[in-house]
Order: sequence, then C-alpha cells, then structure tokens
Amino acid sequence: MSTEANPLREGMPDERTVKPTAFVIFGASGDLTRRKLLPAVYNLASSRLLPGSFALVGVARRPKPDFADEMREAVSKYSRRKPLDEATWSDLGKGIRYVQGDFNDPATYARLAEDLGRLEKERGTQNRVFYLSVAPTEVPAIVKGLCDAKLVVPHSLDADAPYQRVVVEKPFGEDLASARALNRELLACLDERQIYRIDHYLGKETVQNLLVFRFGNTIFEPLWSRQHVSQVQITVAEEIGIEGRGKFYDKVGITRDIVQNHALQILTMMAMEPPSSWDADAVRDEKVKVLRALRPIRGREVLDRTVRAQYAAGAVRGDRVSGYREEPDVDPRSMTETFVAMSLRLDSFRWGGVPFYLRSGKRLAKRCAEVALHFKPLPHRLFRDAAGSTDEPNVLVVRIQPDEGIALRFATKVPGGSMAMRNVAMDFRYGTAFGSSTPEAYERLILDAMRGDATLFTRADEVEAQWGFIDPILNGWREHEAPMASYESGSWGPREADKLLVAGDTWRRP
Repeated sequence: MSTEANPLREGMPDERTVKPTAFVIFGASGDLTRRKLLPAVYNLASSRLLPGSFALVGVARRPKPDFADEMREAVSKYSRRKPLDEATWSDLGKGIRYVQGDFNDPATYARLAEDLGRLEKERGTQNRVFYLSVAPTEVPAIVKGLCDAKLVVPHSLDADAPYQRVVVEKPFGEDLASARALNRELLACLDERQIYRIDHYLGKETVQNLLVFRFGNTIFEPLWSRQHVSQVQITVAEEIGIEGRGKFYDKVGITRDIVQNHALQILTMMAMEPPSSWDADAVRDEKVKVLRALRPIRGREVLDRTVRAQYAAGAVRGDRVSGYREEPDVDPRSMTETFVAMSLRLDSFRWGGVPFYLRSGKRLAKRCAEVALHFKPLPHRLFRDAAGSTDEPNVLVVRIQPDEGIALRFATKVPGGSMAMRNVAMDFRYGTAFGSSTPEAYERLILDAMRGDATLFTRADEVEAQWGFIDPILNGWREHEAPMASYESGSWGPREADKLLVAGDTWRRP
C-alpha cells in the first residue's frame, strides 16, 4: 500500500472512517466506470481511506468475463496515480465481482443478492452503496428491483445498523415534470436520507473551497454583498465539441447538460447565506433559498435576458473544426443550443440589484470554469493622473478548473521615483500550495456516500427548484421562437451576448 500523505485524511475524525462496504455499480460496462469510478475507488484504496473489508460489484447487460482485468487496465490508464501499485490493486481485486443481467429482470437482482451474500460472509461487507451510472429512464426499474429483492430496506435511525444507500448520476430528469416523477419513484421505497443525487462539480476542491474562503475568513465575508460587489460572472467553458455524441446532445443542449446542474450549483454556493452549521441539511437549506430567490425568466423575457447560440466552423488550438450542424448525427436544421448566456438577478437583501452573468458553451477559446466577483469602483480616483492608472475595479476570481485556485487582482505602485501604477494578481494555486496531487471529485463524493455525508449531494427540493427555474426558459425559447445566434469555434461566444450586460460591463476573458 502507498504511504503517500493523504490530504483527505487531514483533520478527519475517527468516527468518519468507512464501515465495511460493498460498492455496487449499475452500468459498470460504461465509460464513466472506466474513466472515473474505478480510478476513484483505486485512489481511495491507495490513500488508505477504504476499509480492509471492501468489495466492488459491477452490474451491466453486456457479458464481461474479464471485468477485473478490464478495470485494472482502466485504472492504469486513467488514475491520477502512476504507475499502478500492484499491492493496492491485488488487495482491491480480491473483492471485485461482476453480475450480468437486464435491469428489468428480477433474476438479475436475485443473482446480485447471492453474490452480495457470499461477499458478506467472505469479507464482512454488510453495508451497501448502489451507484446508478445509468440513464434517468432506467433508474426507477433498478430502484424497484433493489427494493423488491430486499437489497435496500428502509433507513434505520440506529447508527450501528447496516446501511443501504443509492447514488443517482445526473441528469436527474429532463424537465421539472420528469424530475418530480423520478423523485416520487425513488421516495416510494427509499428514505430521502438514503438518496445521494450526485453532481461531480460539487466534489471539486475549489467549489468546496468557496464556502471555506467565504465563511472561514473574516476579511472576505463582509465584502460579499451588493454594498461592495458590482457584478458577478460565472463561466463554464469547454474547448471540445460534442465528441461524437450527436444523437444524445441534439436532444439535450448546454442548458440542460451544464447550466441546470453544474452552473446553478456554483451559483448557489457563491451566493448562499452562512449556514447555521456544517451539516448536510443546513447547507442545502441555504442553497435552496438561493434558487428560490432567483428572479424567474418567463415568456418574452427570454428574448431580453438570455442568448442561445450554436458553434460554427473555426479553429481551436490551431486545428480547424466543423460547425455544430455539420457534426455526425446532428439535425442540419437543429435548434439545440451549444452556448447560452443569461443575465440573472437574485431578489434578496444581500444581492438585490447585482447582475449575475452566467455563460456556458462548447468550442470556446479555452477550457475553464470560474466565478469572478467584480468589486465596485473607487468613489474618488486619487491617482487618476498616475501613469498606468485605470478604471479597472478589483476582481476576485475563483478558478474551478483547470489550475484550481483563487486570484485577487489589485493596483500597486511600480518601483521607482515616479508615481506609476500597475494591476497585479495575488494567485493561490492548489498544486503549488499543497504539493500533492489533488483528489478528484469522484473520490470525495464516493467517500462521502460511504460515510453517509450528504452535504455535497443535491436534495429533492433542490433539484426541483433548479428545474423550476430552467423550464420556463426552455419553454420561452420554443413559444417565442428565440433566435439562434452563431459563434465561431475558438471564440468566446456570440456578439449577441453583449446585449445582456449593463452599460459599462464587459465579459471577462479568463
């Protein structure tokens, strides 16, 4: 086993260690399991965060006689730790099993129950986490199968009783109606405390650090309001296109794929009030309040407060790329957006009157996710005649990806005998400050699901509030035939997005 220092263990009380657990992945033949879930489990094992009594069971329709070997290859390729530690993998591999079967067939759950029973006798894994890495339409059948087979039983208040938890991957529904229906299906046989709706963005260190940065530092929290902030910009940008997923993406679009979940989650953590405690429900209560404070965008308002667009042909990092409508399996007349920008308002005492600009898109100039707070300008420019003096306000940037960190831009005097000024940045970077490989999002979230900590998972009312805000926008685009703008691949989006800005504001270039 690796003896590498474990940043996740620092400050962790003993009672939060993981009990003997069987981790069951439905959809184990998929790409997410290979690229993210198995590497995350391996990295947790390398950090000695998994119990010695641990088992992993894959469930999928395809036959996988060499499942363990395939997973070893995936871990070797995608783990952040290189090379593969044979001792760690050997220990992990002893508890790996695979069950083939249709998710609608009761026999699949009978075979799974048999395997879990044997593992419990062999390895003591009486606690179970079921990870549903499947499409939302398949979730109800799996949950019903688990409940009918008594693999999941109602939540017990006894802390020593074996637990069963269900982790549900995004997207959680495709609109408010389907999200509500899915919640009803889940809550028909599960307690809310057993359901972990995962959004991997919440597992990113810098997203979590938003709360520590705000509520753990007396210098910043007093500035985090309309009294000092003039505007907030949230950007979630990707260089890549749809990566051969035309059939999927043309039915979804960037608003459902990114904004409804990732971007709104970032917004809630950036704008929320201080929770009463670092408790799952206390934190999520405050996030829901932010979503409910979002001023709705309904009907013809979508024409003034939102812009949607598709990428056209262009160049990304020097490579020529085709436009969205020329991508394989995309309708040549498609009205699916690959870029969206919104001008948002929060009707609250803290943020009343502050514009929140949100944008997300594919085939943009660079990959980045960040929150930028632009502070109000000085009431009097004392150094307006100094060389290099500008009207640029102070900006605080929280970088979520890549190069996770926090930067504060401010003015300083240039050394020398004359009064000259220059904007500089204080730049904190995780990799530099901590000198270790930052745990990936899925590592933290899988660990929290096994520990029973739901703080970084979304609650039923939270998901419904997100869809409650997004649905009227999607409906408004259809009903009022909102124009579809175009932008060159490799740019920062369409010029039409500028119309959303208050006079004097500009989109930030990350």
